[in-house]
Amino acid sequence: MSCYRRRILPGATYFFTVNLAVRGQSLLTDQIDLLRQAYRDTIAENRVFCDAMVVLPDHLHAVWTLPPGDAGYSERWRRIKARFSHALGQEQGRSASKAAKRERGIWQRRFWEHVIRDDADYARHVTYCWGDPVHHGLVSQAQDWPFSTFHRDLRAGRVDAAWRPTPMQGRFGE
Repeated sequence: MSCYRRRILPGATYFFTVNLAVRGQSLLTDQIDLLRQAYRDTIAENRVFCDAMVVLPDHLHAVWTLPPGDAGYSERWRRIKARFSHALGQEQGRSASKAAKRERGIWQRRFWEHVIRDDADYARHVTYCWGDPVHHGLVSQAQDWPFSTFHRDLRAGRVDAAWRPTPMQGRFGE
């Protein structure tokens, strides 16, 4: 069995990639209202500051800053995934292992996380969220993708409407 080590730093800022079990589907954008409700319910119980987020058809990315003294990001993702799966009310092709653990087979079991190290790392991951729909060829401009905090940041003046993504190098959990 694999041993996964997660870096646990209370109050830190993290970048996450969360994938569907079967890539190539459009479940997350097709059922965006269910995902948004699962997210809202979870974050209402266990606050985070969402620095950036983008939902693509089969995966999502988020940059979260946790409250001081709090490192419970795994539980938040578990609840979001469980609430979405329950609300969806359907199962995907499940392995015997997933069935035994009462998983619906919708999500990959794990997620990818990265602790943000400094301001440059923060900027790289936030802009990765904004630009990922462009990188995947879903839209030609970040502002054309409806499932992103790019719009919130545009309204707040944190990004210019003319912003365009540049090719990104690094690990982003895709």
